[in-house]
Parts: sequence; C-alpha cells; structure tokens
Amino acid sequence: PEASAGCPTRRSMTAPLAGLRWGLGPGWLLRLQHCRSSASGKELLGLSSLNNDIELQPCRNYQAVLCTELTKPLIIRNLPSPPLQPHEVRVGVRYCGVNFADILACKGLYQEKHCLPFTPGMEFSGMVMETGANVSTVQEGDRVIGVTGTSAMAEECITDQKMLWPIPEGVSYEEAAALPVSYGTAILALDHRARTQPGETVLVTAAAGATGLAAIDVAANVLKAKVIAAAGSDHKCNLALQKGAAHSVNYTQGSLKEEVKKLTDNKGVNVVLDAVGGDIFKAALHSLAWEGRIVVVGFAGGTIPSVPANLLLLKNVSALGVFWGRYREEDFPVFSSSLSSALWYCQERRIQPHVGAVFKLEEVNEAFSRVTQRKSTGKVVISIK
Repeated sequence: PEASAGCPTRRSMTAPLAGLRWGLGPGWLLRLQHCRSSASGKELLGLSSLNNDIELQPCRNYQAVLCTELTKPLIIRNLPSPPLQPHEVRVGVRYCGVNFADILACKGLYQEKHCLPFTPGMEFSGMVMETGANVSTVQEGDRVIGVTGTSAMAEECITDQKMLWPIPEGVSYEEAAALPVSYGTAILALDHRARTQPGETVLVTAAAGATGLAAIDVAANVLKAKVIAAAGSDHKCNLALQKGAAHSVNYTQGSLKEEVKKLTDNKGVNVVLDAVGGDIFKAALHSLAWEGRIVVVGFAGGTIPSVPANLLLLKNVSALGVFWGRYREEDFPVFSSSLSSALWYCQERRIQPHVGAVFKLEEVNEAFSRVTQRKSTGKVVISIK
C-alpha cells in the first residue's frame, strides 16, 4: 500500500513496528516526519494500535523506486518528503542515469552495501526545489546535476549542497544526467590517471557501453588521441566509429591482440581503458606499447583478472585503477573538476553524450534488464518528469 495520509515522527520509538505493514525497515520509518493526523492514515501504516502521543503533522509525498529485497524486482512507492538539514538541498529530479553499480547494489554485490530498503540511483539532473538555511551555492529554480550514493531514482532527491553542479546553458536535462559517472570516469581515467597525450593511441574495451562511448568521446574529441574501439558486435563497433574511433575490433570474431598489432604496425597502444576484465584485459595488457598504461575501470565480463608482473617489467608498462566515486572522499577537488570539465566540454559541444534508451520511472526493472542483458548502448536514463 502507498502511504499518502500519515506517518510517525522521530519521537515515536515504537514506529518500527508499523513498518511491517509497508515493507519498510526502522531506518526509513525514523525519517518519516511532519505528517497529517488521520484515522485512515494511521490505519494505512498500521499505526492505529500505537500510543496516542505520536505527533502527526502535514507532509508532502513523492514517488520513489525501492529495493526492499535483494535480487527481487524493484517497486514504486509514495514516500513522505523529509525536512532539510541546514546544508541540504531538495532537487526535483528530471532524469537519472542507470549504472551497472546500481544493479550490483540491488543484488548486494556492490562494494558499498546499503541497508534495506533503499532507493537506488547515483546520478541525476533536475531543478532545485528548496534549500536549507545554510545553503549558499544554489538557489530555488537552478538547474543542476547531482551525485549521490543512492536515492536518485525518485521524484525528489535530497543531497549536500557540495554534491551539486550547475547545468550550463545549452545543455539539456537528458544530456546532463548522462555525464557524471560515465564522463567523470572517462576524464579521470584518461586525463588524470593515464596522462593521455595528443597523438597517442588509446584502446577502449566495451566501447559501446556508457563509459566506453564516453571514453571514445573524451579521447578523440578532447584529448586528440587516436582511438581503437573494441566491442562484442559489428553494430556496437559501428556505433563506436560514429562516435569518433579511428578503428574498431569485434573481439568475438578474432584475436584482439593480433588485430591491435595489425592496426598499430606491431607498435601497440599507449593507453588502454578496460571495463571488461577476464581474457579481454589480458589481451589488452599484451597490446600495450613501451611505457604504455592500462586503466581498469570495471569488470563487466564478470571475471577479475590477475596481472602478470613480468609484463609490467619487460615493457615498462603501468597498470592503474579508477574507482571514480572514491575520489569524492579522498580527493574532492579532483572529483569535482571531472564533473565541471564534463559540463564545460558538453556546453562547448566538444563532447556529446549518447543516450541509448529512455525509460519511465515505473519501467525501472525493464531499464535494469536492458543493461544486464547487454542490449544497451551508451547511457540508459530514466525520465522522471
């Protein structure tokens, strides 16, 4: 059932019992505040048997995706809007991106574990609805993108003011929602970590995925590198070529290592951005030129490979990693710069995010399936309004 009439305040320590009627745990119920007192509302949340001293006040509701049980289909529920803390901002979400990390989180397989129930979603675009008392960086009506560990797949999202960036003129909400994770990762991997130089050759695996196409876009159109795109079908290879890759390799039809040798006159590539892992990672590692750099950004193939250290020694190559979200805690200026750069490049039309599919909020399970079944190209986004 949807909660639309009433909910307990933090003063009620017996409120977790009511959550059994709604499928919510104590963590969520402790956040439900300022709700209207009514007999029907109490009955809806199972509050009719609780003490009469529970303080109930008016509240507004919003729709959100909920993961209530790992590996099970997601559901849509009405949730009460919680009040803002002084440093927080309430954003009316227009679009949110779908990431493989969201899917892993809903299976309990992501490195960051979330208490059930939770709303997935790491990135969003939208308009500022309300600001806390101490907020000075944005104001009501501003168009923004935001990054959060969870909670983006909803009509509203509350986040700290420092996790919002203004959307420049000329950049749509849909484009903006496709930027944070994919382009933030690509910029950090290719520029900050690999120090890619103009004229170098970059090999991108999983080239038709969201991060893959972003990496091609950044490498070819911003860093002025020559790109070899590697993907698992001719269709995906052709899309990568349209995005700016100079060459493509379908690694389901031959040896990636041998094809790269042919395309580089046996010299190899200077930089690899790998999101696949397994045997593809090994082939890409063997494809590096002298003092080449391979950057690991994920393991979409499901297998985490080992790095043969003798190869690092023989060619003086480097194996690097990029966990983009970790920069938020460890080096926020670098994290923030990757997003500011992506927005600026998009405004200047030096990059152009590829949105492969748009789903409605109630189609979130179909959106997840599109990604897990590898039917998607570029970014899959969910349209909220």
